[in-house]
Amino acid sequence: MDQSPKDAPAETLARASAKVRRHLLPFLVVCYFAAYLDRVNVGFAALTMNADLGLGPEAFGFTAGIFFLGYCLFEVPSNILLEKFGARRWIARIMITWGLVSASMAFVTSITGLSVVRFMLGVAEAGFFPGIIFYLTFWVPASERARIITIFMAAVPVSNLIGAPVSGLILDAFADVGGLKGWQWLFLLESVPSIALGIAAFWVLPDRPRGARWLTMDERDALEAQISGEIKNRESIQKFTLAQALMHPRVLALSVIYFGIVTGMYGLSFWLPQIIKAFGMSNTKTGLVAAIPYLAAALAMVLWGRHSDASGERVWHVALPVFIGGAALIIGTGDVDHLLAMILLTIAAAGIFTAMPVFWTLPTALLTGTAAAGGIAMINAIGNIGGFVGPYLVGWMQGHGYTSAIAVASLASFAILAGVIVLMLGHDRRLEKSHAA
Repeated sequence: MDQSPKDAPAETLARASAKVRRHLLPFLVVCYFAAYLDRVNVGFAALTMNADLGLGPEAFGFTAGIFFLGYCLFEVPSNILLEKFGARRWIARIMITWGLVSASMAFVTSITGLSVVRFMLGVAEAGFFPGIIFYLTFWVPASERARIITIFMAAVPVSNLIGAPVSGLILDAFADVGGLKGWQWLFLLESVPSIALGIAAFWVLPDRPRGARWLTMDERDALEAQISGEIKNRESIQKFTLAQALMHPRVLALSVIYFGIVTGMYGLSFWLPQIIKAFGMSNTKTGLVAAIPYLAAALAMVLWGRHSDASGERVWHVALPVFIGGAALIIGTGDVDHLLAMILLTIAAAGIFTAMPVFWTLPTALLTGTAAAGGIAMINAIGNIGGFVGPYLVGWMQGHGYTSAIAVASLASFAILAGVIVLMLGHDRRLEKSHAA
């Protein structure tokens, strides 16, 4: 049967989207894997590093979380510079810089030194995640965005899934090799992928579809026409300047929602190894057991993102998993046996992580251009203050006599509150109509 002229552009767009998934997504996933591993491996290093550097619970919570202060301060400027210089150059710069800073954590000798380097790691990495989210708006139509962002963000639980047992093994297998502690080797070895990927990014990532040699001319035109049409639809409703985006009530509300989700996520990520180690396991076994919640989270993220795209619904796809995850975190860190605790912590991780990629379809449906670069970065910056609040709050509560389990459970309230605000905010019906047009 002959193709109708109307069907041909749709098929061309489908081919272009499939090529984007094949050529860009695997590399971006691996990059985010490396980024997240360098960000949270301090949680495993703490199993032996804390004693060597004299870090108590409150001091560890502060040094783990201070990363996010540097990260948040430089988030918006970095993302605006990404739009100016292009993803290829800027993402390569970010990755090489943070890899070098991460490696330098192996040589800190004091709490002050660790705090300074963790802060600089945040400065170095600032702009990477929101930059990728902004970058994907040039390549991925709105109707596919939840699924693609979900696959990209699956790198977070996967980095823990793989990184947890590897980190535990490095701590035990490399202890005192070459005169260095296991935690020093952990920082050195796990920084290598970031540096290598940063160098590769300079050649692998085209800035826009028109620069992708693996797309045909028709495919480039179809993809750019689709993205351009969606931008015009949104801007016909309201086009934001950068200043308007940063002060828009909906953007500020989304920032608060993300803060709640991130507070729960990083509190769990940084302290989970120590909770499991308290079950009486070795470092290696702790790493293997800590991987279980992240395996469940990775699978749940992909399935939930597909469901959100298929249904076109976003709000309940953010709220429901954080309600379930928050409740499981409260119960799982209570007075329950180890097996039940692990089942509930697994549900908690799956719930909290699953909400995150669907959440990012909300601001990307609202903002375009420089306003998108700045607005997405600001949401991520304010949200990631939760990366400081979560770990520090747990450390502070431990320092004041609470168990780590009770302290981590307290973070569930932030995630649950985020779900409530999502429901209060609801959908932007005007944007939904523009997407359906």
